[in-house]
Amino acid sequence: MTDALASTPATPHTAVVLMAYGTPRSRDEILPYYTDIRRGRPPTEEQLGDLVARYEAIAPPGSDILSPLAARTEAQRDGLQAALDEAAPGEYVVVLGLKHAAPMIEDAVADVIGRGFRRIVGLVLAPHFSSYSIGQYIGRVRAAADAHPDGHDVEVLGIDSWAVEPAFVEFLAADLAARLASMPSDTKVLFTAHSLPQRIIDGGDPYPTELRATAQAVAARVGLAEWSQWAIAWQSAGRTPEPWLGPDILQVIDELASSENDADSERGVVVCACGFVADHLEVLYDLDIEAACRAEAHGLRFDRTACVNDDPTVMAALAQRVITGAR
Repeated sequence: MTDALASTPATPHTAVVLMAYGTPRSRDEILPYYTDIRRGRPPTEEQLGDLVARYEAIAPPGSDILSPLAARTEAQRDGLQAALDEAAPGEYVVVLGLKHAAPMIEDAVADVIGRGFRRIVGLVLAPHFSSYSIGQYIGRVRAAADAHPDGHDVEVLGIDSWAVEPAFVEFLAADLAARLASMPSDTKVLFTAHSLPQRIIDGGDPYPTELRATAQAVAARVGLAEWSQWAIAWQSAGRTPEPWLGPDILQVIDELASSENDADSERGVVVCACGFVADHLEVLYDLDIEAACRAEAHGLRFDRTACVNDDPTVMAALAQRVITGAR
């Protein structure tokens, strides 16, 4: 075989639909985005105004960019593609499919089937399985493939969980340990993820167990004792009448502040938002602004761990999961 032939890239065999929640890119996109979240029901003026205000609070001054999430998600796609290209050159093509913004999951599936792919791996940029989140994402990929005119012979594989992926755990543990080194000795670590309606959990959904598995793995790596040094809290619950999974992080911060302690001892709280893998509204506003202000009001020092974003080590680990799942 000549060198020229040896270096010719293979024809990709597998499409990876990399999925995330999505975000509006401009103020004009907030209304359709919020309407899609609400399953086609437009928000009230008050609801819309509240969401706009939150985005404006995290937007860089003078910028039309509301949130870094779109760019972060694209960078994650590129990072996963680069890792797959290195591990299995020419075998995989990664495309984005978003839940509430373009490109939608169904459009991504139609695109790769139209390009001739007959094997699709669905990977969600969220580590913890829930039927309400990851289950729905993977379900939408399968439904879109089944509904496509050429989808009858398409194989769809899904990666359900990467809650205790060693590279993910190590990323969080290393960052958490570094932050704790500059915090008061009396500091509580709170592991958080997005809350879900309580009815989902009451139906036996494994989501809380998934979060606890990550928390326990990271805490063990850092050497934290449960409850005395770390606990689980939930955040960013939907504004609906039904109960959502708790306790909410703001409630936990209030309880920490009111608990007995040496009045002369400085205390702190570090949030490890391990349910979120990219900088976006639930991190930049709900934690960096809302939770931080609540802690400050109580005299608690506050910090949070970094999001994975497109960390190359984590992207390489996810690439290996894709490769294993596609076999």
